[in-house]
Amino acid sequence: MLLLTLGGCAALGPPDGMGAATGTDPIPEAVLAMAAPYQNLGAIEFRPEDGCYWYWHDGPVETTLLPLRTPQGNPICRAST
Repeated sequence: MLLLTLGGCAALGPPDGMGAATGTDPIPEAVLAMAAPYQNLGAIEFRPEDGCYWYWHDGPVETTLLPLRTPQGNPICRAST
């Protein structure tokens, strides 16, 4: 008899209400224009701790927060003041 136990597994993903169209601040059009098209532009958030934009990637196994990047691979961040 085979017994499978999954302990400590949790589904991670964007909190309800997160994304480009919702949240505390809308995502600037300039950010969306410079983002590479293969990313989920409907689930972007700004992280003040690093000053960069991140998006939720819905992979085959899990949903992961990844840095939003330009087509050249550069992360998209706000300029520090």
